[in-house]
Amino acid sequence: MKTTLYLSLLLAGFQAVAHSQLPPSDHNGHDPNDHKHHVHHEGEAIACLKLVPNNADFAFQFFREVTQEKPNKNIFFSPVSISTAFAMLALGARSATKSQILEGLSFNITEIQEKEIHEGFHNLIHMLNHPDGGVQLDMGNAIFVTEKLKLLQKFSDEAKALYQLEAFTTDFNKPTEAEKQINDYIEKKTHGKITDLVKDMDPQTVMLLVSFVFFKGSWEKPFKPEHTEEREFFVDAETTVKVPMMNQMGSFDFYFDEDLSCTVVRLHYNGSATAFLVLPAKGKMKQLEQTLDKEIIQKWSDHLLQRFMKLYFPRFSISGSYEISDTLKKMGIVDVFTNQADLSGITGTPDLKVSKVVHKASLDVDEKGAEPVSYRLVEGISKPLLIDKGEQLTEKR
Repeated sequence: MKTTLYLSLLLAGFQAVAHSQLPPSDHNGHDPNDHKHHVHHEGEAIACLKLVPNNADFAFQFFREVTQEKPNKNIFFSPVSISTAFAMLALGARSATKSQILEGLSFNITEIQEKEIHEGFHNLIHMLNHPDGGVQLDMGNAIFVTEKLKLLQKFSDEAKALYQLEAFTTDFNKPTEAEKQINDYIEKKTHGKITDLVKDMDPQTVMLLVSFVFFKGSWEKPFKPEHTEEREFFVDAETTVKVPMMNQMGSFDFYFDEDLSCTVVRLHYNGSATAFLVLPAKGKMKQLEQTLDKEIIQKWSDHLLQRFMKLYFPRFSISGSYEISDTLKKMGIVDVFTNQADLSGITGTPDLKVSKVVHKASLDVDEKGAEPVSYRLVEGISKPLLIDKGEQLTEKR
């Protein structure tokens, strides 16, 4: 149960916000300026919605890869954080490096123009940062660059306009000071949720990219803390643990998927975001992990019915940390991690590559709601280092 539950909580929430932002088309009796605002907003929503199928495909493919790499482990990640950061990286990529990134993010570049992809992410970021009442969501990107490495003005301007990129000069030769600068920035942007993110900074680093998402939602129907009680939770067929179990009685969106032998309940946050809770039948978790995709989520949404029940739901905290370079390579994003990388659109020089990608996410769920936050690092987009015959470290030119 846990793997699916955690994935669905975050993914469904983000998708719901995107879908819900389409404004009504009836503007009769409204101020003409208000009409222009709604038309512009509707255009943003349409551009954003173009990305939804691709982002969902990327999310579920990434999910399947991680479940194979980490069988029988809890999984929690933010697909929109990963895809947004790499889409921004594609702004500075060229040739095969660019096409691998975009195709690895599940875009068919013969069917959608690169300009549409970047405009879609721009509108997605804008809409996620301006959700309707009841949901707090902040999303952004930052790049920390050594003083000797200058960003091209074109990349800097486009990344700032499209992805709200903030750029900072950092002296990586002073690792302690660099770590404090980056950690203070992340702590502030995540409302104190993430502290001491960067540790053991490599002095050879010349550039570091950070992408963050902060989400806080309140349940439309909060659980009453006084009803929470210790109950058994089945971790697997052999293991049970005592957990604080929230519960409430009422009508909920409910569906039983006979094909996948799983029970689905949808909970609503105040505003537009939703969470899917999925409980597969005994022995059916692997089948669910291997087949879950956007069509299944849509089927669940289309077939939900109101059912009166007493719902038990654990109060929990979870975090996930992944070095995802190998995962992305399996998904076709290969060259950017090798000396074949062409990221010359970032600085004008060809000697950059991504040395490591770390994705971390955490989630707290209690009687009031949920607080997930995630961040993603391309740690050390650095000059490839070669060993010459004299055992000296030399920079590739």
